[in-house]
Amino acid sequence: MLRVHQALKERPIRSIREAAGHAKLSLPAAANAMRTLQHEGIVRELTGRRRNRLFAYDRYVDMISEGT
Repeated sequence: MLRVHQALKERPIRSIREAAGHAKLSLPAAANAMRTLQHEGIVRELTGRRRNRLFAYDRYVDMISEGT
């Protein structure tokens, strides 16, 4: 989960496939991590689809865009 979180800090909108590749994890492991992050309210799913979903790390986006 920490590696997926780090991937989101580097690019705050990612798919599970992108996060898995960046974190060097399997797709199921990245999906489980993303599900946990979503359950904890850290990320938000953007697409509403079952496949090719995008997730956003909204709080991080808010922090880096503060004052702009």
